[in-house]
Formats: sequence, structure tokens, C-alpha cells
Amino acid sequence: MQTIFEIATHGQGLYEFTRDVTRWCEGDGLLTLFVQHTSCSLLIQENADPEVQTDLQNFFSRLVPPTTDPSMSYLTHTYEGPDDMPAHIKAAMMPVSLQIPVYGGRPQLGTWQGIYLFEHRTAPHHRRVIGHLCV
Repeated sequence: MQTIFEIATHGQGLYEFTRDVTRWCEGDGLLTLFVQHTSCSLLIQENADPEVQTDLQNFFSRLVPPTTDPSMSYLTHTYEGPDDMPAHIKAAMMPVSLQIPVYGGRPQLGTWQGIYLFEHRTAPHHRRVIGHLCV
């Protein structure tokens, strides 16, 4: 079984889509999620305290600042704005695919785990995540 999850973003941040994935799953098997973009990532992360998402975003923004930051002056891929190459770097550091066991039609996530698209660009985007459930 395959599907596409469409996720509209409105700038940098983590966008949870666990409910969409759970509604789609059925049976038992292994779910693979794959994002079709080079400037965002997929994460399984805590979904109870929103400060976790804020702290993650702030950490990666500090780790890889925009190209307007003097520490990033060595970057040459700047055609699409100061957040573009840093977004590619962040996506290279984090997963673009996830594998999750499914049992009884439910992804076997931990109590406080959620599935997130981590948007690294500042402008809104429409992201596509392919879901493949192998039963």
C-alpha cells in the first residue's frame, strides 16, 4: 500500500502529521515514510511538550545559521535566499526517511512520540511524504 501525505508549511518548524499516518495505516507490517524534498527532514520526536520542538528548531538554527551570518560566508549556493543552503545542510544531518512497525493498524510509537516533518525553509511550502506500508 502506498499513499502521499501532503503537508503545508508556513515557515521553519516541526509539523506533526501522526494522526494522518495513523488514520491511513491498517493491518500489521512495516511503514516507511520518505520525504521528496532536499530542504526538510522527517523526525520521530516528543509530542507532549511544545518546548521540545521550539528547542530543536532553535538549536539547528544556531548550529547552521543563514548565509547572511558571517560564519557562513564560505557557502556558494545562495541563489534561492539565505536559508536555502543551510536548509540543505540541515536535511543532510537529519533523516529523510523513517521506518515504523505497524501492529493492529497502529504505528507502534512510544507514549510521547509523534511523527514530524521538520521544515528548514522560512517561506511556506507544500511538502510530499510518501508512505509505503509493507504487510
